Amino acid sequence: MTEQMERDQICINTLRSLSMDAVEKAHSGHPGTPMGSAPTVYCLWQRFLRYDPDNPEWLNRDRFVLSAGHASALLYSLLYLTGVKAASPSYEKADRLAVTLDDLKTFRQAGSRCTGHPEYGWTSGVETTTGPLGQGAAVSVGMAIAARWLGATYNRPDFELFEHNVYALCSDGDMMEGISSEAASLAGHLKLSNLCWIYDANRITIEGSTDLAFTEDVAARFVSYGWNVARVGDANNLAQLTSAYEAFLATQDRPTLIIVRSHIGYGAPSKHDTREAHGEPLGPEEVRLAKEFFGCDPDKQFHEPDGVREHFKAQLGERGATAHTAWKKLFAAYGTRYPELAEQIGCMERRGLPAGWDSALPTFPADTKGMATRESSGKVLNAIAGKMHWLLGGAADLAPSTKTELKGALYGDFQAPGQIENLNGDYRGRNFHFGLREHAMCGIANGMSLSKLRPYAASFLIFTDYCRAALRLSAMMEIPVIYIWTHDSISLGEDGPTHQPIAHLASLRASPGIVVLRPADANEVVEAWRLIMQFTDRPVCLILTRQSVPTLDRSVYAPASGLSRGAYVLADAQDHNPDVLLLATGSEVSLCVAAYEQLKSEGIKARVISMPSWEVFEDQSQEYRDSVLPPGILARVAVEEASPFGWERYTGFGGRILGVNSFGLSAPAKIVAQCFGFEPSHVVTAAKDQIARHASNASS
Repeated sequence: MTEQMERDQICINTLRSLSMDAVEKAHSGHPGTPMGSAPTVYCLWQRFLRYDPDNPEWLNRDRFVLSAGHASALLYSLLYLTGVKAASPSYEKADRLAVTLDDLKTFRQAGSRCTGHPEYGWTSGVETTTGPLGQGAAVSVGMAIAARWLGATYNRPDFELFEHNVYALCSDGDMMEGISSEAASLAGHLKLSNLCWIYDANRITIEGSTDLAFTEDVAARFVSYGWNVARVGDANNLAQLTSAYEAFLATQDRPTLIIVRSHIGYGAPSKHDTREAHGEPLGPEEVRLAKEFFGCDPDKQFHEPDGVREHFKAQLGERGATAHTAWKKLFAAYGTRYPELAEQIGCMERRGLPAGWDSALPTFPADTKGMATRESSGKVLNAIAGKMHWLLGGAADLAPSTKTELKGALYGDFQAPGQIENLNGDYRGRNFHFGLREHAMCGIANGMSLSKLRPYAASFLIFTDYCRAALRLSAMMEIPVIYIWTHDSISLGEDGPTHQPIAHLASLRASPGIVVLRPADANEVVEAWRLIMQFTDRPVCLILTRQSVPTLDRSVYAPASGLSRGAYVLADAQDHNPDVLLLATGSEVSLCVAAYEQLKSEGIKARVISMPSWEVFEDQSQEYRDSVLPPGILARVAVEEASPFGWERYTGFGGRILGVNSFGLSAPAKIVAQCFGFEPSHVVTAAKDQIARHASNASS
């Protein structure tokens, strides 16, 4: 064994021993995959990854995504040994390592940087939150898409600013998950040659051998997707791994899958290739024997042999620092030559808004016929996209229905150059065709957002059922993905119960960190987009109608700018002392306005409150919330074509909620509304009942 090979082996075994010790001390975790895949990851980082540990957020760095998030101990050990610096605002002290030895010793404990699964924003060097299998794989496709778009949009002759690659380490479980198949299919179609998935095929899951449930030919599947497939027969063979990575770099017309045969729990004499090595500590004696097998001192825990960090620094560190320094010099020259483009890149990187981004926003005149809020949203989206060049996205085969197409020859479709004849498409395109892949679409949008683009993803509200894991991770990572969900209620009509959402609004509102916005008319849509674009740390779900809704006369009713506070008084009693409060969102606001006018004509004082966002409203001061919903007024009616769940927060248990407690109905929208009682007369009756009930309670 040469001196170089010996140093490589010491580094690999140090990664293994640190991972084992972290899991053992925590009495919790997954030791087996780090033990088996350590050489695979070491070879990539040490010999190929273009990454500067001193600047882990450098825009043109290669990305490494640990889709197999259960192997987090391996990533943390790697971040420690490579000396990755803390770069996230979550660190109290900036001048420290992203992961220290003390962090490793507190793996899976409260406050540790080494959480059970990798968490973006908490630990520098973690490119995305992973754990739910398949999510990292989809995110990596979004990152590869972003890299291609950035390069096609901003690179110029002699200025190759964006040319980075994206690597994802995937497990057997990742290969089984449906989201991975969706994402891989799209990546193959788009010919993302900057994307490399490394499949750590250890053939063991929690229940045992993959022969129990997973016997397909993965290589053949990926070939059918249009991928290049390489094989490494032994994860411990650095020469084979090196050849496979070189084959990826040489492949210019398709993504690459490298299938690496590894052994879970490699080196553990009684747990090697067993399910017991997957998700539980090996036990002190097994760890001791494994360390002896690796040539490590069995009596030492969290031991770092001399020269390991220096060896990483001499290769990964020096290569990354050199590349980053050259890039900074290149970008400075680029800024002199192309100042406007450089300013766009800087604005995008800091998640800012360009000057005049809202200067073309429309104002919609009052109109009793009005338009669907999906229609007005499409107009607003296009107005903003014309001013903000990194606002881009698409739908899961529903752009004509969700009104999310960016229109005009300048936008084009994101496609591999020359992919489709007579199509205005290349990697500069800003219209994305995700196909019928809702789950992957949302995961891909996460990857695009993590690359600092401002993506939107769209479908019907009912199909958020397919998207939940990716939506949840958007919120956990606090990234500003824009989700546009149309056909938002039973009033979509004839498509019937299979397409009519009922519990979906309630479930989205119950999700921490997600802002739900359901605007009432075209001008509230404008204000919704104005608010959305200012969010930098949370995803938004914009909920829109299929059917037309009246555009309210804002000379009669309150300005739509009230939306910025989540809820506002739209119409009120003349003396501002109403007998009853009518609360609604979206299309039901105009229903309450009609009821308000009827009550007013009968001398009954009502107040209409438009409540497009509960989350934003709850962020307001108590004083403001009480001014909108006076605590002393108990007669309250909430109206929403959805599950009533949650509305009692605002109506009180003595209030009335007009909602939907069953699945919908296949019929024209007007008939559906009549069948479920969404008519002004029903709201008027409920309001009168509330006034009478609370008057009776007060007198008794």
